[in-house]
Amino acid sequence: MDVVNQLVAQGQFRVLKVPLGFIKVLQWFFAIFAFSTCGSYSGLLRVAVECKNRTESDLNIEVEFEYPFRLHQEYFDAPTCKDGVKRRVFLIGDYSSSAEFFVTIAVFAFLYSTATLCIYIFFFEKYKENNKGPLIVIPAQQRQFSAAWAKGLSDVKTATDPDKVITMIDACNEEENRCREVHDPVMSGLNTSVAFGFINLVLWVGNLWFVFKETGIIAPFMRAPPPQEKAAPDAYGQQGVYEPDPYASNQGGYQPEYSQQGYNQAEYGQQGAPTSFSNQM
Repeated sequence: MDVVNQLVAQGQFRVLKVPLGFIKVLQWFFAIFAFSTCGSYSGLLRVAVECKNRTESDLNIEVEFEYPFRLHQEYFDAPTCKDGVKRRVFLIGDYSSSAEFFVTIAVFAFLYSTATLCIYIFFFEKYKENNKGPLIVIPAQQRQFSAAWAKGLSDVKTATDPDKVITMIDACNEEENRCREVHDPVMSGLNTSVAFGFINLVLWVGNLWFVFKETGIIAPFMRAPPPQEKAAPDAYGQQGVYEPDPYASNQGGYQPEYSQQGYNQAEYGQQGAPTSFSNQM
């Protein structure tokens, strides 16, 4: 328990909030429902056979079937309406291949999503060092197993249709007898399994972007364009903007300081008058 508590304490559960981890949670969730709704299914249909002689009738014939839908092994006993004799009738078709393929891929998707979530949460730093694991994902299998099971389910519905089953009873082919369906099999669970299968397909195809991004496959196609060299600025423009005019500080000749010149002129005006007067004297 201490090891588990330590792992939980060190787990980076914030990765589940970003698309990288959140899409794995959705894959894990829908994979569970996909294989559970199909693998645990069992159906039942009922038909009634009314013979001309009412004592030979059977108004509640139950026909059961279940995963993996080897219907040719499922049978029921139906009256022949002749001297109380009953005849064993087998359903038609073997749809186990598509059903088992669907469940197998869904289980693998569940296990893969579980392992990936554990790596993301507890070993994310090591995962970033060697992140080639997502390359084992083959989304084409998701498309194949979903499409195969959708076709298989359609065939199962046809083979277990009470109207179809009635045609296999010999007594129902005689006009003096009357046959009818009593109860249709409930297929909502199998319809849900197909829906979850195609949802998984959408999730796995959408996850391709993250696979390419994590493994670096897309990196060569996303190179930044080479930097463009800037044109050399005009020397005259730089001189006028950034450098002072060299002739402003290196000009030859005398440049009087007007503040001092004005002061000297004032002083000269005050001191020069008496000197000129004394010379005249």
